[in-house]
This record gives sequence, C-alpha cells and structure tokens, in this order.
Amino acid sequence: MKSTTLVDEFEQYSAWRNDVHARVEALRDWLNAQELGDAESEMRLNQALGRLQDDKLNVAVVAEFSRGKSELINAIFFSDYRQRVLPSSAGRTTMCPTELFFDPLRRPSLRLLPIETRRRDGSIADFKRDAGAWTEFPLNLDSAEEIGATLMRLADTVDVDAATAEALGLLNSADEETMRGLACDGTLAIPRWRHALINFPHPLLKQGLVILDTPGLNAIGTEPELTLSMLPSAHAVLFLLAADTGVTKSDIEIWRQYIAPVQGTSRARLVVLNKIDGLWDELKTEAQIDAEIARQVASSAALLDLPQSQLYPVSAHKALVAKVKGDAALLAKSRLPELEAALSQELIPCKQALVSESTRASVEDVVVKTTELLETRLATIQDQVDELQGLRGKNRDVVRHMMVKANADKQQFERGLEQFYALRNVFATQVGALRQRLGMEALRSEVRHARRAMETSRFSAGLREAMGHFFREVDGNLEASAATIGEIRAMMTAMYRKFSDEHGLAAVSPPDHSLQKYHREMARLERVFDERFNTVFKMMTVGQNQLTARFFETLASKVVQVFELANSETEAWLKALIAPMETQVREHKTQLKRRLESVSLIHAATETLDERIAELEASIETVRDQLDRLARLNLRVAEALADEPDGTPLARMA
Repeated sequence: MKSTTLVDEFEQYSAWRNDVHARVEALRDWLNAQELGDAESEMRLNQALGRLQDDKLNVAVVAEFSRGKSELINAIFFSDYRQRVLPSSAGRTTMCPTELFFDPLRRPSLRLLPIETRRRDGSIADFKRDAGAWTEFPLNLDSAEEIGATLMRLADTVDVDAATAEALGLLNSADEETMRGLACDGTLAIPRWRHALINFPHPLLKQGLVILDTPGLNAIGTEPELTLSMLPSAHAVLFLLAADTGVTKSDIEIWRQYIAPVQGTSRARLVVLNKIDGLWDELKTEAQIDAEIARQVASSAALLDLPQSQLYPVSAHKALVAKVKGDAALLAKSRLPELEAALSQELIPCKQALVSESTRASVEDVVVKTTELLETRLATIQDQVDELQGLRGKNRDVVRHMMVKANADKQQFERGLEQFYALRNVFATQVGALRQRLGMEALRSEVRHARRAMETSRFSAGLREAMGHFFREVDGNLEASAATIGEIRAMMTAMYRKFSDEHGLAAVSPPDHSLQKYHREMARLERVFDERFNTVFKMMTVGQNQLTARFFETLASKVVQVFELANSETEAWLKALIAPMETQVREHKTQLKRRLESVSLIHAATETLDERIAELEASIETVRDQLDRLARLNLRVAEALADEPDGTPLARMA
C-alpha cells in the first residue's frame, strides 16, 4: 500500500536536508583545502552541519485520557510497521508523558523515570543526563508480542495513601475520580512512572521525527516542564477531542491553558475530533451521518473559539485498520488523509523554512567574508603588478624611491597595528565584563540565592517575592549585557572604518547581535509563573516544598538553557566581530611584506622584474579561479536550500 502523504513529505524533507548537508560540507572542505578558512568560519559551518545532522521534527499529541492519542500516532506514523507501536486499548493506556524517538547510540529500549523522583531536586532534562535514574527495559525487535508487552508498562500504576500522593504533588481535590477512589479505601492509584523514553528504530524516527504523547490534564498540570519547554518547542501540536464524549470541561481547560497560548517554535496547532466511527449508524444515510459529524465539528469549534477549518474529524482506529488491510474505501471514510494532508502542508514547509533560514545565514556570512578577503587580495596583487610594470625602463634611483615608499607604508601600517592592539585590549576588557554579566556563574549564583529564599520563606508572599527578585536580577543581567554588546559593536565599527580609510582595507560592517529573543523567552517564563503557579489557589493547595522543588527546579533548568544559548550565540558573535579584522590585518601585513620584498629584489637585480610580474599575474589567475569556485559552491548551496537541485555532481565542484 502506498505510504501516506505525510510520510512521503517527511522522507522528501529528509532527502532535502541530506542534500543541503552534503553541499555545505563540500564548501567547508574546499575552503580548508584552499587554506581560505579560519577558526571562526569553520566553527560557523560546523555548527550549521551539526544542526542539519541533529535536526529533529517535534510533534506533540495532547489530550485528556481515552481520546485515542496512541491510536492516532499509530495510524499516522506507524501503520507500515503492521502493528501498534504504542499500546492502545480501552481505558488509560499511557499514564505518563512519553517521548518516542531514535538514538543510534543506544539500544532499542523503553526507559522509565520512577514517580519517586518527584521528591528529588532536578527537572526531567536534568534526569535525562543521569542514566542511573531510569529503569530500562530492552525492546526485542524480533517479537511484536514482546514489544507490546514491554510498552504496556506505560500503563503501570501504584496505590498510595493521601499523604504520599500529596508529597508527590499528585493529589488533586478538584479531580472527582481521584477523590472517589480515595474515599473508598483511603488510597488512590497514581502513575508508577513520571516520564517515558522509547528508543525505537522506525524509519521516520531515524530521520529525526520525535513524538511527545501527553496523557491528560493532571500530567500537564503537575509537570511544569511540559508547559515551560516541551510544548513550546514542538513544531506541531495535535489536540484531540473524542466524538463520543464531546468537548468536556477538562478538554477546554487543556486547550485554553496549555495549547492556545503556546508560542515558541510551534507553527501548527490542529484540533482532531477522533472516534467519528461511533457516529456511523447503519440505519442512517451517509448524508445524515455527514451532517451529524458536521454538527459536532461546528459545536466543538465554537467551544474552542476556532474556525471550523482548523478542526479535523477522523477515526484513528478505522484508519489504522484500513492501512494495515489495504482498504482504500475504509481509509477514505476514516478521513485521516485530510488530517495528514494538513499536517504535511503546515508542518514540513514551516520546518524546512526554519532550517533553510538558519543554514543560509551561516553560509552567507562565511561566503561574504571569504569573498571580501579574496577581492582584497586580488586588488592588492593587481596594485603590485601595476606598480612593478611602472618600473620598466626606470633607473635604479626610481626603484630605490619605490623601495623607500614601500618601506614607509609598511612602517605606517605597523604604527596602525599598535592602535589596533590597544583597541583589542579594550575589546578584551569589555568582553570580560560581558561574560561576567551573561556568564553561567552569575546565573547559578542567582539560582542558589532564589532557592535559599524560597526554602526559608514561610508565607506565599515570600515565595512570590523570591521569584520576583530572581526574574528582576536575571532581566537586569540581560539588559546590562545588551548595553555592553552595543558598546562593543560601536567601538569595532569605528575601528573598522579607521583601518579602511587609512590603509585601504575592505569596508566591513560588523555583524549585529541582539539578546531580544532571550528577553522575550524570560518574559514568557515569568508569565507562565504568574499564570500557573503564582496564585493564591496554588499557594494554598500545593505544599511549599512541592512548589520549590517541582516548579522552581524546572524553571531554573529552563532559564539555564536560555542562558547557555545566549552565551553560545554571543561567543560566536564576538568571534565573528573580531575575526574579519584580524584576517584583513594579517592579509594586509603579508601583502605589504611581499611588496617590499619584490621591490628589494628588483632593486638588487632588475632582470627579476619580468619574472616577478609573471608570478603576480599567475597569483591573480589563482585568486580569480578561487572566487569563481567559491561563487559556484555558494550557488549550489543556495539551489539546495531553495529546493532546486541542478543535478551537478558534488565531486565536479570540489
């Protein structure tokens, strides 16, 4: 049976990404072979190659229990496997947030984080770096039955008393089912596991697809990391409703609190009305069934305040059956192809645009800088040729005068170098101040201070003030860092202009750098804190220790990630800022030295004049050839990014 549209699109996207990777790699290798690259250029291209290599496509599937999330994942992504990868049956089959991906460095397995880790400091991201915190079960790929049995552990629960549930942050008095279970025998069933990681070698997962399955309102509400990081980082969010239950109160709460406000990298938010096969009635006509489905779609869209075009009615179960059995009529009736088409149209192009934009920026920066270097080299060599050709037939006094002038130019440039080195020292001082404000040690100090303040506070007002102080200090460091960045760039702009005017170096505009996106991310985190946790209700119903350990550790971990990214980008910018000037200074110094050597040789033996001119003219041809090859390699990358391969073998361009 033919693969789904989404699978086809994803495979084409992966092929495009691999093609771009090969062409960027060819550019990098050619620059190194020609000795035209420097540390900063190689770093930029290696970063671009690393992003292409590790590129992930994150899809989050969000819903209350028993809406058919696992069946929908199976139907869309894993029907070709001819079995249910995720367990799907009546009742609650997935009790904890589950990530489905492929890591070739690990064996296929199910790794589970025990619920007891809620008592320990650290976010889920922190625990992912601690292999010993997880319980691991290998997946036997030769046995579908064993895979199914192993993955059924996702449904594990454990009975605990109210005190234990409260200590773990899982006692919700507003949950009627929970309170009913507690009233019967004094215990309630809670998930045995806090988080699950499934490493599975499916072709789509191998190509970079990552699926996040979130099981219900309680799981989202009690794991701040889902709200702070995982959902905002998803490229697409599928929110499931069920035709047999309609839009419930908890559905609306999930949508309004956790899905509708999501920003970040998420570009597609689609609502799926699942289980429409429950409306298939043999006593009704097709028109009557379609009308009933249309009424449910209209009603659900109105309750979620969405246009009906954003809501897709499907039967995930019938779609899976149809794909496994090759039943085209049943697949069409399930309406899954319409959802898959919407996903492919929304998800893949947006993801491709993000990757293309990032790669193009890195490649263009390197190509522009290398082109400027080669053009400067070409102009300098041409000036030397013109100068030497002007010596034909001249006497030794003229040549001596030319040698004196070349030596004077060299000495003037060396005096300019003293100013350059002095300014570079000022640059280093400002960079040191920037690193101190933006650095991780300053942030970790703020984290420790906030943690101590929250742990020692006895009242909710104290907790709020501790968090408020934390955000104020972090924002202050970002603002001070932004001001220093502006000062550094202004200083470097003036230095570039001075050297260009005095020594004829190519005019270079130092690159811009802004911390604005990190300001926005910090504002989002603070907003999440205000909306989700900094309320009187939360302060009264969630213990102080739980608030400190469960929320602050997650938030602090996310802030650390934000600052790590800000540091990485700022360090790359600092290198990009000083490297072109250092490269031009080094190039100009080399050419001045060669010019003086040429004139000195000609002064000593005029018969070397024609030989030296011939050498320089050969160098001109070499530089022109390098410019041509660089332009062609850049064009090939641009064609790949524009998805317009020209069919020229890479080897022909190297």
